[in-house]
Amino acid sequence: MTASGVGRRITTVAAVAVLGLGASMAAAVPVAAAPSEAAVSATAAEVDYATWQTDVKAVIDTATPYIQQRTANSSGQKLAIVFDIDNTTLETHYTPWYNLPTPALKPSLALAKYAKSRGVDVFFVTARPGIIESVTEWNLETVGYPVDGLYVRDLPDLFAEVSAYKTASRADIESDGYTIIANVGNNTTDLVGGHAERTYKLPDYDGLLD
Repeated sequence: MTASGVGRRITTVAAVAVLGLGASMAAAVPVAAAPSEAAVSATAAEVDYATWQTDVKAVIDTATPYIQQRTANSSGQKLAIVFDIDNTTLETHYTPWYNLPTPALKPSLALAKYAKSRGVDVFFVTARPGIIESVTEWNLETVGYPVDGLYVRDLPDLFAEVSAYKTASRADIESDGYTIIANVGNNTTDLVGGHAERTYKLPDYDGLLD
């Protein structure tokens, strides 16, 4: 997207016939994960789908009223929300890799759509490699996400530390005049480094859901 190589923004719908799929501002103010996440006593291997959905919804339910409040008097501002992808917006862990499109994580989809309805542009910053950029965008749009920008890792970022790459990507979004009002991810590498007013940490159960 930029000469610095932090990623590319995708502004057009990518061709779906990729890899044989056919046509089918200030430092971040962290928001603590919902009590339900902290209360999970099962080991990571025992976390079931229903528990995950409940825990994700509990966190997203704290973000929605903030988006409503933050956008109430934002006329003239360019606002953005940033999402991670795997196990933040798409149900990667609970879906076989060959089952495309990977389903949307419904609470995150609802938040993305709500933010968009409030005039907030929706960006995705993922550690996925650029070789599956087209498939990734197709997947996001097919399951209903508004996609105003998508950052993927190309050289030299494929070998960069993930948190540094994601921080630089958010800084690049800000360089286009945006204020990032919320940053949503399930890993600390998605959230550290600032360049977002608030961060929302979804459960990863000690690294089970990378």
